[in-house]
Amino acid sequence: MTLANRIAAFRTDLEEWLRGLYHGMFSHPAYEKIEAAAEDHEDTFMLACFPDAFGVPSPVSYYTSELLPYLEDEFEAWERRLWDRGSLVERKGRQYHF
Repeated sequence: MTLANRIAAFRTDLEEWLRGLYHGMFSHPAYEKIEAAAEDHEDTFMLACFPDAFGVPSPVSYYTSELLPYLEDEFEAWERRLWDRGSLVERKGRQYHF
């Protein structure tokens, strides 16, 4: 086997591996389910940390308010997502009736 053949074989294997990696990380249907589950976990965490944003009194909010500068971007997106009730109900419905 010559060097040119080895390089061609390596390139073919690398292209196949990269196609599989792209498919597994971005285009596979499970990616969307994993992303939705991660958002649900993030929503639960943010609601536990900042319940006062939705009128639920909590003594823990005094201590978790120190996290707000670190979670500022996520907080704004989370608040918009939770105030949009239609999309939240639709999203939960899609989980069970897909």
